[in-house]
Amino acid sequence: MSGITAEKKMTNFRWAITGLLFFSVAINYMDRQVLSLTWKDFIAPEFHWTNNDYGTITGLFSIFYAICLLFAGRFVDWIDTKKGFLWAIGIWSVGAMLHAFCGIATSGITTGRWLVGFQEARNLIGTVDNVGMVATVSVTLFIFSRFVLALGEAGNFPAAIKTTAEFFPKKDRAFSTSIFNSGAQIGALAAPLTIPVIAASYGWEMAFIAIGAIGFIWMGFWVFMYKKPDVHPRVNKAELDYINQDTIAETIANNNVEKTEKKMSFKQCFRYKQTWAFAFGKFMTDGVWWFYLFWTPAYLSDVYGLTSDTSMAKLLIFVLYAVVMLSIIGGWLPKYFVDKLGLNPYAGRMRAMLIFAFFPLLALLAQPLGHLSYWFPVIIIGIAAAAHQAWSANLFSTIGDMFPKSAVATITGIGGMAGGIGSFIINKGSGALFDFASGSTMTDGSVTVMTKELLANGAQYVTQPMKFFGFEGIRAGYFIIFCICAVAYLIGWVVMKMLVPKYKPIEL
Repeated sequence: MSGITAEKKMTNFRWAITGLLFFSVAINYMDRQVLSLTWKDFIAPEFHWTNNDYGTITGLFSIFYAICLLFAGRFVDWIDTKKGFLWAIGIWSVGAMLHAFCGIATSGITTGRWLVGFQEARNLIGTVDNVGMVATVSVTLFIFSRFVLALGEAGNFPAAIKTTAEFFPKKDRAFSTSIFNSGAQIGALAAPLTIPVIAASYGWEMAFIAIGAIGFIWMGFWVFMYKKPDVHPRVNKAELDYINQDTIAETIANNNVEKTEKKMSFKQCFRYKQTWAFAFGKFMTDGVWWFYLFWTPAYLSDVYGLTSDTSMAKLLIFVLYAVVMLSIIGGWLPKYFVDKLGLNPYAGRMRAMLIFAFFPLLALLAQPLGHLSYWFPVIIIGIAAAAHQAWSANLFSTIGDMFPKSAVATITGIGGMAGGIGSFIINKGSGALFDFASGSTMTDGSVTVMTKELLANGAQYVTQPMKFFGFEGIRAGYFIIFCICAVAYLIGWVVMKMLVPKYKPIEL
């Protein structure tokens, strides 16, 4: 009798899988953060980078990520979840570690000395008179490393969203997604506490190597823990029935005739408004998150003089992402609307997303309140970023609401591509705008160079600091970008609602 009772008790191994996804996202975001936390204070002085150089690197990363996402989702659907995830994290971990060797490669190209260590490479680069060549070569090498990183990281979210669709019923997917998506905050919390310390103590190169190596540890856990729920020894029948409740209900509704799920072709995906709604939501909002992630350390350094290795900068970044942890409510709120108010999953998510779309409007106040204390913009950015993560968790879950499981990773990839294009626009645009706004760059017909170099060469035209709504210089540039970030979500929500006003699952 006790054995029968034990069998009836539902196992909860699906949450262990969510935990694995959580750590994959945390590692993913730590790998991305290494550059943003080291470029301004450690890498730029060595390679003579400008804001525009960094904007080019981050912008192209977004484009690479976008293009790779388009195919990564299809790849995961084809090769299946387990192998797809292993390929993804393996490639991005190699890509993360490649960054560390850009200095040695720059030294080899500019001085002809290849067989050197990290410190010797830095010393050799310092002897090169042609700083423009150093900047160009190093930027090119970092772009290549970012390409490899993007190639692997593109598989993370398609594989994670597909895993969630395999292990959770529709009503729980947003909650599971919000949990594993909060790994981004944990990664971002850990990054400022570890990366600048490693960079200051052992060199920026070791920061890329140490953080990149963590991915290989995760791969071992994935190999031993992941199996499909219907064959997993740690998922009993009660849990399997809970996971498959949507399919069971549909089978009952179809007079106990189980429908065979058809495959959706890549071209066919673009025929549905649901695809375009998801893609537009990603296009409008992904760039906002990447701007906060890539530029906040530089913002603190440029506007407040707080370099990434100072205690106050570490505390501010830590507090910012601690605030972002509030995003976990993003998965609970639509569940409340579904369970308590009786809304269908899509309607519940859209109502929650509308609520979350209003919080980023606080970014309009980030720069105006910044003159009182740097704590104001940091807290505001934290709230806006938390709203983004809550929005994102529900946006991802709309795929499982409307598309068959066989197409989940593909649609995720298509939307991710759109988000990557939006990210390229805001990152590349931000770098160019910040240099222009601060009056520090100008184009001589071939390359963008620093104003002081133009003056040294007898240039007759020098850009002046921008003035905009009472802000001057780079502060004006940041105010403009904050305004764009503030309204992006409401625009995204309105267009999504126009494209898909009501819940309409796709049947093949």
